[in-house]
Amino acid sequence: MQLKVPITVATGDGIGPEIMTQTLRVLEAAGAALEPDFIEVGEQVYRSGYSSGIHPAAWESLRRTRVLLKAPITTPLGGGYKSLNVTLRKTLGLYANVRPTRSLSPAVATRHPKLDVVIIRENEEDLYAGIEHQQTPDVVQCLKLVSRPGCEKIVRYAFAYCRQHGRRKLTCMTKDNIMKLTDGLFHRVFQEVGQEYPDIEQEHQIIDIGTARLADTPERYDVVVTLNLYGDIISDVVAQIAGSVGLAGSANIGDQGALFEAIHGSAPDIAGQNVANPSGLLQAAVLMLVHLGQTEAAARVHNAWLCALEDGCHTADIYHPETSRARLSTSEFADAVIERLGREPRQLRPFQAGAPRAQTAIAPAAAAPRPPVVQQLVGVDVFLRWDGKQPDELGRKLEAITGRRMQLKLITNRGVKVYPDGYPETFCTDHWRCRFVAADALISSPQPEFTPVPFLDVLFLLHRLVDFGFYLIKTEHLYLLDGQRAFSLGQGE
Repeated sequence: MQLKVPITVATGDGIGPEIMTQTLRVLEAAGAALEPDFIEVGEQVYRSGYSSGIHPAAWESLRRTRVLLKAPITTPLGGGYKSLNVTLRKTLGLYANVRPTRSLSPAVATRHPKLDVVIIRENEEDLYAGIEHQQTPDVVQCLKLVSRPGCEKIVRYAFAYCRQHGRRKLTCMTKDNIMKLTDGLFHRVFQEVGQEYPDIEQEHQIIDIGTARLADTPERYDVVVTLNLYGDIISDVVAQIAGSVGLAGSANIGDQGALFEAIHGSAPDIAGQNVANPSGLLQAAVLMLVHLGQTEAAARVHNAWLCALEDGCHTADIYHPETSRARLSTSEFADAVIERLGREPRQLRPFQAGAPRAQTAIAPAAAAPRPPVVQQLVGVDVFLRWDGKQPDELGRKLEAITGRRMQLKLITNRGVKVYPDGYPETFCTDHWRCRFVAADALISSPQPEFTPVPFLDVLFLLHRLVDFGFYLIKTEHLYLLDGQRAFSLGQGE
């Protein structure tokens, strides 16, 4: 008899308790060797005073089992509440979000019967760091943080996944035509790591056209790797065009643990009605069983699920007169899966216990150590709150007080250059970026050359700005790294 493996289980909010109950029924009936340890997370924990949505005692279970099967949760509206999903992924180091989706045609209606795509999403960085500030009455910001180690981990994971699962092509999607430093870094790392995998076809696409093509012709894609926000969006797109977001499961993988969940939300509008589709959480459980090495149980569950769908046993979200025979409740659908345990589908591709379908315990190769980088300060972007509306007026005031060692290079408003040589039609808010560089920098040449500046010169500049009544919001230092510009140029620079 196989020893039971302890796992942590969170039943969640909304439809979460219903679909978790039925998922666990199916797992038990399939002979999965699991020992659930239930923890409370979500809305009630939020409202009891824990802003992250998880009670401190729950971390003990997670540290012990290193595996969490989680139903959807509800984050209360309003400020002060952190996303539990983001907290779990970042705290536990679950850097890879793996979302496999394939068409279930003809059992489930879809316009894309050949769809078979895996989205691999970076899970810890990007805008999901959630670092936001209101800087002036008119302007808020959200910081997009992308690191080289973070890019290397997820890109290496994606290439290793392709090789281990016999996937032929990996597509990288970014928006580096606009965000040349953040998304540009992700793209460069993809190109660098790709040289180690000549057996895998590689391509890069801009995320907007890539998303459109995924929605239109998903059969042209195999595995997609991308940044956090983009991956969240396109994985939902792919799941929906395959038949329903309610059918898709998700694995969140790190070096020290794993979290498995459906990709849909808690759907409080249908909670308690016994109409939700448990398939997404059931597929997450299949991914979990593979992760735990219980591939035979995973195959029994997955194949019984396919048989139920083939037989037209459908919940309301995927019910279609041409492909469905019965509109089942949540519990009735679980009954239908349990009744078919031990069977294999007739039309849909079965899951073979001996072949990895969504193995997640991949150990990508470590990146080679990089030599030290020379970092030189060459200027500063000073962000001001200024309630005037005429950029030329602000520019003249700044030029009159900056002194002889640093000069004003340009002023932008919401990223648009407004001084010098701005356009009167440009709408301006109360948030101004003012770039200062060394007075002797060759900034008007076709290839700007920036001169290093002492940090004391920056401090002196900031001191003068405050002395003359300017309201400083924040500063961003401008650096050269190994002689290469490490900041975006302003328009016209």
